[in-house]
Amino acid sequence: MNWYPIFFREMIILKRRLFRLGYIFSTLIIPIIYFLVFGLGIGRGFRISETEYLDFLLPGLCALSSMNNSYTWVANSMNFYRLYSKTFQIFIQSPISAASIVTGEVLSGVVKGLFASSLVVIVGLLTEVKMNFTFPFLSALFLNCFMFASLGVVVGMITKSHEDTATYSNFLIIPMGFFTGTFFPIEKMPSIFKPFIYIMPLTHTNILIRKVSLDFSGLLSLFVMLFYTILFFWIAIDLIKNYSE
Repeated sequence: MNWYPIFFREMIILKRRLFRLGYIFSTLIIPIIYFLVFGLGIGRGFRISETEYLDFLLPGLCALSSMNNSYTWVANSMNFYRLYSKTFQIFIQSPISAASIVTGEVLSGVVKGLFASSLVVIVGLLTEVKMNFTFPFLSALFLNCFMFASLGVVVGMITKSHEDTATYSNFLIIPMGFFTGTFFPIEKMPSIFKPFIYIMPLTHTNILIRKVSLDFSGLLSLFVMLFYTILFFWIAIDLIKNYSE
């Protein structure tokens, strides 16, 4: 349980922010804009393989929101702790293992990602969008948060400034939001781009999160997500073990 003090500290910070109306609004504004523009605007009367577009879109927005919030929370926090407040150096000097530090930070990112995606679900339910809270949906949501929170630790450890964190987001996070099946099926993409699309981890979140049951493609996406999750988590631990600033 050495990870718990790290996690508890982040939860105290999150609790203080939750009482600010602007914080909840800022968490919701991007998915709501996407929901209004793509869903209620473009998507009215539009169907994808016998599925209403809004029913297709909302799981993708859950995946997108959980990715953005779990990643951003951890990446920005780690960068700030290392370079500005210098509290990360206290973590390193304390009798806490690198794995415990990563676990605490990642779990805090998971909570933030799940909180943000739950707000998206509430918006969807209020608009009577059909939601299937199946095992693939729940497992994809949790793994997505864990995976991108782990990536957030990696980015937070290798960046040299907040500007660097934004640069990584521009090249890693934003493209995944638009090209991995969030707003339209991957099958609609040109074949030349598909090998690159299937390398992106959010692609497999979008595949798994829309499954009613765990078929072969869903199981394959689950294993790909597990691979990325373990890989990012291991790299994060290694970076902290070899930290020397």
